[in-house]
This record gives sequence, structure tokens and C-alpha cells, in this order.
Amino acid sequence: MPRHLAFILLLLLTPIVAMSAHAQQSERFGPYEVHYSVVNSTFLSPEISAQYGIARGKTRAILNLAVREHQADGATLARPAELQGRTWDLFQNQFFEFQEIREGEAIYYIGEFKFSDKELRFFDVLILPEGASRSYQLRFQHKVYVE
Repeated sequence: MPRHLAFILLLLLTPIVAMSAHAQQSERFGPYEVHYSVVNSTFLSPEISAQYGIARGKTRAILNLAVREHQADGATLARPAELQGRTWDLFQNQFFEFQEIREGEAIYYIGEFKFSDKELRFFDVLILPEGASRSYQLRFQHKVYVE
């Protein structure tokens, strides 16, 4: 199996395997649907982490985002987007430097962050899909645990 397919499958299946992780979630903004998940970096293999330059560690995690546009025929298409975002808790504020990853027709974005065990993190991401006339704001919270 090519490495990129293993990486995508890992990101999609990790929430099912990990008791503390949320399943992949999505939110709809007009014709756009944003899929997102938070995954501990230790779930990534050392090879995948090295390939994408993602730091692994017990107190490190990634936010994974993908933007899809719904078409009139019912199909959805991956859309590139400009993203600005941050995550915070009671003590620290971290801004994301999103990395765009393209694998075939798939487009997704990875943002890394540090956390403390059993910490409730807040996320705020401004999303401007390519070709959209406006930006959309994704806000959610997620409790993270050291695995």
C-alpha cells in the first residue's frame, strides 16, 4: 500500500481505535463541508512523521482538516483553501502553520500543537475555500489525553 494511502487511512481510522479520540467530524458551510479530526502524533508511524515533517511526542497532536464542495449532481470535490487558525487553553495560545498535503485528488491540511494531559483545547479556524466569495469560521473544543 502506498505510504500516502496508509497515512490517510491512519488519520481516518485512528479515532475509531483510540478510546479518547473523537471520531472524524464535519461541519457544513453552504456548499462546503469541512471534515476535521484531532489525533495524537504518537499514532503516526515514525516513517510517516518523517515523510511529512510532523514531530511525534506524548504531548503533541495534529489537527487534520479537509474541505469538500458539494456539487449539483450530489458528488463532492476536494477544494484547496486558505486557513488561519489557533488553539488555546487556560494557559497557552498557539497559532497553526497549516501544511497542505495533496495525495491524488485528496487535499488536506495538517496543523501541529502541544498540549497537557486531560486538557480541554479550544479551536478556531478561518477557512477561505478557493473560489468562495467569503470565509467560514470553524469553532470546536476537544479534550486531549497523553496516550
